[in-house]
Amino acid sequence: MMVATVLHPPVVPVPLFFTSHLSPKVLLKPKTFHFGFPLPLLKLKASATKKQLQTQEPDNEDLHNQEKSDDQSFDLGWLPTFPHVLVASMSNFLFGYHIGVMNGPIVSIARELGFKGDPILEGLVVSIFIAGAFIGSLSCGSLVDKLGCRRTFQIDTIPLILGAIVSAQAHSLNEILLGRFLVGLGIGVNTVLVPIYISEVAPTKYRGSLGTLSQIGTCLGIIFSLCLGIPAEHDPHWWRTMFYIASMPGFLLAFGMQFTVESPRWLCKVGDIKDAQTIIRNLWGDSEVDKAIEEFQSIISNDGTDVNSRWMHLLEEPHSRVAFIGGTLFVLQQFAGINGVLYFSSLTFQDVGIASGALASLFVGLTNFAGNFKVQSAVSMFLIVVAINYPLEEDFSHNLSILGTLMYIFTFAIGAGPVTGLIIPELSSSKTRGKIMSLSFSVHWVCNFLVGLLFLDLVEMFGVASVYAGFGSVSVLSAIFAYYFLVETKGRSLEEIEMSLNSNMRGGGR
Repeated sequence: MMVATVLHPPVVPVPLFFTSHLSPKVLLKPKTFHFGFPLPLLKLKASATKKQLQTQEPDNEDLHNQEKSDDQSFDLGWLPTFPHVLVASMSNFLFGYHIGVMNGPIVSIARELGFKGDPILEGLVVSIFIAGAFIGSLSCGSLVDKLGCRRTFQIDTIPLILGAIVSAQAHSLNEILLGRFLVGLGIGVNTVLVPIYISEVAPTKYRGSLGTLSQIGTCLGIIFSLCLGIPAEHDPHWWRTMFYIASMPGFLLAFGMQFTVESPRWLCKVGDIKDAQTIIRNLWGDSEVDKAIEEFQSIISNDGTDVNSRWMHLLEEPHSRVAFIGGTLFVLQQFAGINGVLYFSSLTFQDVGIASGALASLFVGLTNFAGNFKVQSAVSMFLIVVAINYPLEEDFSHNLSILGTLMYIFTFAIGAGPVTGLIIPELSSSKTRGKIMSLSFSVHWVCNFLVGLLFLDLVEMFGVASVYAGFGSVSVLSAIFAYYFLVETKGRSLEEIEMSLNSNMRGGGR
């Protein structure tokens, strides 16, 4: 009896320049050039000759040792997909950059453009960005359905680049408002598009890990803009340079997406099975091709495609349930107070003697970034409440306020921040994924706007402690909602999740 003890990793095509002399078929010119890394042969184990294999059967101890050895080997199956996800995550870097770019320079902008001292106009310059993002997020679903992810990414760089340049050259209030609105349009599309692209391109096993790159990109963008904004405290014209710099990642994104792959799921929907198979083979491994294509086609035949989907489909089960979950998650996420903390954290730090607003905001940004490498949000908020309300020693109270604020930013960065954007496309069906994401992020932008608009008024009316206690209570509600309404998606393909939800709805749900 012959027993093989050699474990082979998934087969990945060898680059063309290594194989062109072997087969005339590979001389055909490919449609586009794509990133690609061959999977390293790290799980190869051969310990017997052919004769030994024919006469010797491994005992249980050998199997145990072999399994243990395999577990200790490096798993680099994510590597072929990494460069594609990395390029897409540049969109989130731009998102983070534009969140922080107005933090320091708004005073200089208001003075130079003639609306200094008018809090309504100053707030409008900041919030018009959110209004543009709301419209952009609504339009993203239709764009992705018709054009696919790659072309939508590239087209979306147009308002991002133009908006940054118009803002940099603004000499009036109307011009800066136009520039910020255009940037918001682009950001609104990208915040919907990035999680869709990652969820559809990443292998099932690595979908969550690769998805965190988008949140890391946002955090790096915030940190970069806050660092870059420090000279604005001394140079009244520095803000123009900051907006010119903001246009550069847009060019890099448009260029980089030319070398990334299209979503294989979208290719199947439009009938391009051959290209879908090639992408799956290169990124997921040869063994996944038949299974993935079969699942794609099964879902398409049962549920149709999103190429011709309509908004009214969101009223049908199970799409309505997922739309409800997506919208509610973003309502809870935003009213848990994250943007109130990010926008106005300097109010907490000023009480302990940190005079530089830019430095305080940078401290928060660094904590946000740190959180992506390691959910206690409610506890963090209640720490701040205790520090403010109870008669503690002054220095201890101040330190507790700082600790609570930083803990909140950290726990948000590893919980509600990245997870909300990742789980919605995983729960959404192939037919309505783009539109459910558009609807969910539209809710996000509305709530984002309301928190930024009302935070200071609420603090003035009820005090910081009461407002933060409210944020903590919403965090508790978020945990309860997640427990009862979310399903585990780890280790399951998008098609398996969709079939499971459909089965649950036919059987009466949970």
